[in-house]
Amino acid sequence: MNGRGHVHDGHADPADSHVTRSTQHRALWISLVANGIFMVVELVGGVVFQSLALIADAAHMLSDVAGLGVALVAQHLVDRRATARHSYGLQRAEVLGAQANGLALLVVAAWVIYEAVGRIGEPADVVGGGLLVVATIGLVVNVLSAVLIARAQGQSLNMRGAFVHMAMDAAGSVAAMVAGIAVIVWNADWVDPVASIVIAVLVLWSAWGLLRDTAQVLLEGTPRGLDPDSVEATLTADDEVEAVHHVHLWNLASDVPAMSAHVVLRGEVSLHDAQASGDRLKSLLEHRFGISHATLELECHPCDPAPDEQTRNRSGVNHLGYPE
Repeated sequence: MNGRGHVHDGHADPADSHVTRSTQHRALWISLVANGIFMVVELVGGVVFQSLALIADAAHMLSDVAGLGVALVAQHLVDRRATARHSYGLQRAEVLGAQANGLALLVVAAWVIYEAVGRIGEPADVVGGGLLVVATIGLVVNVLSAVLIARAQGQSLNMRGAFVHMAMDAAGSVAAMVAGIAVIVWNADWVDPVASIVIAVLVLWSAWGLLRDTAQVLLEGTPRGLDPDSVEATLTADDEVEAVHHVHLWNLASDVPAMSAHVVLRGEVSLHDAQASGDRLKSLLEHRFGISHATLELECHPCDPAPDEQTRNRSGVNHLGYPE
C-alpha cells in the first residue's frame, strides 16, 4: 500500500493502489484535447442555431478546459520533489487546483442563470435539429471523458474536480438534447433557457461539494473515511501499547492521509525496542488505514496534556475533538 488507496470505514482499500500519476496525466491530457475541440464546435453551434443551452454548455466547457489545464498544472506540481522550503513537496497543489475548479464552476453557473432568466420571457428562435445534433455529440465526448478520468481518479480531489466538470457537462448535454427535442416536436423555444437553468443548478451542486471537501483538506480536518476512534483503538489494542493520546489526523494531499500521536509503551523498554515497536505500529497504520505518513512519539509514561488540550477537556471534549 502506498498511502494513496481508498479508505472506507477505517480500512484502506487496495483497489485504488494501481492508480498512478502518469495514468492521471494521460487521462487529463486526452480529456483536455477532446473537450477543447468540442468546445469550439459547441460555441459555433450555439451561435448558428440561436441556442442558449449550447452557448451555456460551451461556456461551461470553457471552464472545463481551463479546469483540466489547472488540474494538469497541479498534478505537475504534486510530482515535484521536497525541498528545504517545502518539506512535503507541493502535494497540496492538487487541492488548490480542485478549489480553483470549484470557484470556476460557481462563476459559470451564475452567468448561465443570469442569461437564462432574461431569455425565458423572450426566447430566441432556436434551431432544434442543430441543437439536438450538437448536444448528442457533446454527450458522447463528455461521457467518454468522464469514464476515462473516473478510472484514473483514485482519491485525488484534483481528479475528482476534473471528473465533476465532465459529469456535469454530460448532464448539461442531456438537458440540451431535451431542449432540442422540445423545440422540434412542440416548437417550445422556452425550454432552451429552462434547460440552461437546470444545467446551472447541477453545476452549483457539484461546485459546493468540491469546495466543501477542499476546504476540509486545507483546514486539516480529519480525512473522509478515517475514524479517529478506530485508529486510536487499533493502536491501544496492541499488546505493547499502554495508552494513546494527542492523536491528530489530516491530509497532506487529498489522497495522502497523515497522522501524529503520542504512544505510551508498556514496561521498561530499550531505545532499540521502542524504535522497533514504533516501526511495527507505523506498518500497521499503513496496512490497516493507508496512513503512510505517521509520526509517533513513543513514551514510557503519559505526558502532561497540552494547554489547548486541557481547555478542550474542561469544555467536555476529548483530545480527538469529540464530546466525552
